[in-house]
Amino acid sequence: MTTSSQSAIKLKLSVFMFLQYFVWGAWYVSMGSYLVSSLKFGGEQIGAAYGAFAIGSMISPFFVGLIADRFFASEKLLAVLGILGGLAMFALAQTRSFAAFYPTLIVYCALFAPTLALGNSLSLHHLKNPKVDFPRVKVLSAVGWIAGGVTLSLLKGEHSPVQFYLAGALSIVFGLFSLVLPHTPPRKVGQNVSLGEVLGLDALALMKRPSFAIFIVCMLLICIPLYFYFVMMSIYLAELQWSNIAGKLTLAQVSDVAFLFLLALMLRRLGYKKTIGIGILAWAARYFLLAQSVDAMGTLQTALIFGAILLHGVCYDFLFIAGQLYVDNEANERNRGAAQGLIAFILWGVGAFIGTMLAGRTLATHTLAQAQGMVVHDWRGIWMTPAIGAAIVLVVFLIFFREPVKKTA
Repeated sequence: MTTSSQSAIKLKLSVFMFLQYFVWGAWYVSMGSYLVSSLKFGGEQIGAAYGAFAIGSMISPFFVGLIADRFFASEKLLAVLGILGGLAMFALAQTRSFAAFYPTLIVYCALFAPTLALGNSLSLHHLKNPKVDFPRVKVLSAVGWIAGGVTLSLLKGEHSPVQFYLAGALSIVFGLFSLVLPHTPPRKVGQNVSLGEVLGLDALALMKRPSFAIFIVCMLLICIPLYFYFVMMSIYLAELQWSNIAGKLTLAQVSDVAFLFLLALMLRRLGYKKTIGIGILAWAARYFLLAQSVDAMGTLQTALIFGAILLHGVCYDFLFIAGQLYVDNEANERNRGAAQGLIAFILWGVGAFIGTMLAGRTLATHTLAQAQGMVVHDWRGIWMTPAIGAAIVLVVFLIFFREPVKKTA
């Protein structure tokens, strides 16, 4: 493969990542404030709505493993998923009752979630030096998320169906653009794929290692308080009467890009235990900052909230990305794919579902009153719940997890 053709592939994959995360960033963070202010959904309904993405993530391994790997070229399947996802978003923009909104959102998430795994798989397949090139291509996903949030703020669409129309239109563009990606035929044509392979159950043998088992348990537990941020943050800022919420929350992705470049250095100098521990600590610190911001005034309140937002790079990269690299380190060639499937199923599937549901219930139980049509919540009590939960997970992780032995060449 020539240098010019490889550069063309990198450019296409970068645009692909940008569009994919533009779609996601245009609605995911702002949906909560829209559901509260415009559709008047209750806390448990909002938690269930965010849990729809977890359901889509749990469906995704079946879809990718049983269908995508055996019957369809990845770029064509991505095109179909993108276009159908856009149509689902347009339908979502027109629903007003929870009975219609929730199943429509599940359909959309079941269409979008597989594009994440398919896009990563396609990229790794075609990049000549994946360990170097993939992170550089992946940076455009954060840029896309930022662009989605900023565009939505410029359109003043945080509290309206505009976010779904925007995401739907870009989803169709994303689908059409997928057709220009490098041809990637199905990998397992005519092969029988076991249910265990689809679910990543082949990786369960790694659970025999005490530290790996502790890691998996802690990752599941940290996901429970983790999703409070995604469910609650736009609602909290809306009740504080902040403007351009989606655009301001994209500062989290700016932080994400910065700390992504520091991650390799941190892992080399501190190892997995300290790096992941810092990631868990950052989640506890983020929630403590938000709890302190509730009764603060003026500039101090603003500083505390922006501090919590800017911690995102440490929260995400030092926990999620470092965790995926740890799994890759512990796995071998035979079970590496299954191991990554297992951790994805826990992080974005089971953990996300439990976390979003608990966040919705916490929001409902901390409802205080209605002031001028706006629901008011006990935000200190809300933010302290995940803060304490994350602190407990940190203690368990630091006591029981052991740094893996460095592999010799």
